[in-house]
Amino acid sequence: MSLTPKRIVVKFGSGILANPTGNALDEPQFERLCAEVAALVKAGHQCVVVSSGAVAAGLMALGMKDRPEALSARQACAAIGQSKLMRIYDTMFAAHRLNVAQLLLTHGDLDSRTRHANAANTLECLLEHKTVVPIINENDSVAVEELKFGDNDRLSAEVAILAKADLLILLTSVDGLLDEAGTTVPVVEDIDGVASLARQEKGKFSVGGMISKLQAVKMAVEAGICTYIVSGRKPGQIGAAAAGGSAGTHFIPK
Repeated sequence: MSLTPKRIVVKFGSGILANPTGNALDEPQFERLCAEVAALVKAGHQCVVVSSGAVAAGLMALGMKDRPEALSARQACAAIGQSKLMRIYDTMFAAHRLNVAQLLLTHGDLDSRTRHANAANTLECLLEHKTVVPIINENDSVAVEELKFGDNDRLSAEVAILAKADLLILLTSVDGLLDEAGTTVPVVEDIDGVASLARQEKGKFSVGGMISKLQAVKMAVEAGICTYIVSGRKPGQIGAAAAGGSAGTHFIPK
């Protein structure tokens, strides 16, 4: 693992946080992912988690089998599930003697100069405390974009820019960006040159897909932030990316 302390934003999407049926959270998966983030913090890095999963947690609470089609119903699930999502993070990180802080943001918050500055100041203050891991989600009960398209991909890039992060790691259900033969592309220096590799397919319970991830990557690398897309189901990928090693697809910043 890299000895140089970094400020790292790690994004967990719905597809890697929900169980195979998609109507409940996968607690063993949370346990592993939180342990990997905790290891980074213990190694001296500052970590911010951008997390989806509130809708899946709400489905679990309501006993619903499928993600509802109606936007208002999805927002209701998110409103119910957000506290349950944070309870899991609180429990999992407490096992590593770390605290969590919840920040609910909208794109409007980041577009507003005053609210952008307030969010940046709050995040900076939290990261000064070595035992705190900020957990950021879109405020799904009032905002709609990430519920409809993106699964927090764009938000993770905006948070990385807001936090002046050194590294953005996007976890997904595949090993990285795949070429036409289905092989992982290890390194990308020209983000525009691989746009055609983004496919429409996405997991049954995911909202974003590779198209929204590449859009997020483009935002991040153009801001000078090193970015990785890695498998969220393969252990060790977060630490490997943090160390600048071989993991998923590595996007070189401009």
